[in-house]
Amino acid sequence: MNKVFLIGNLTRDPELTETASGVKICRFAIAVNRSYTGGDGERKTDFFNCVAWRGLGETIARFTRKGTKVAVVGSIELRNYEDNQGVKRTAVDIVAQDVEFLSPRAGSSDFDEFSEPSQPASGGRAKPQLQPFDDDSDIPF
Repeated sequence: MNKVFLIGNLTRDPELTETASGVKICRFAIAVNRSYTGGDGERKTDFFNCVAWRGLGETIARFTRKGTKVAVVGSIELRNYEDNQGVKRTAVDIVAQDVEFLSPRAGSSDFDEFSEPSQPASGGRAKPQLQPFDDDSDIPF
């Protein structure tokens, strides 16, 4: 089984491109802090290159930017290539299958998410108000 779960912050803005056949691909990188500190007392960080295809890639490119905290579920993929000097190299990518955005939306705070909106969301119409109802006279017991 090849499955990886990562939580980290984007190290740069995502790059959305298109293959020759028209399929969207989004490349982004995340920094993931290790759960322990090194001998020098500092926490180490790992950097992962990620790839998301089609609609998921478009969504990531649209709603994230450098610094956004995300949870990525995907698989590890090794790529072999030859660099400009003819040296064979291996690159490791995380192919994202699911990404959850963990940072609050820009311009909002945790409090704003749970408070009433200042303007009605239904095209300017106010919510109907409930009226008290007290009619105990029809109860048969």
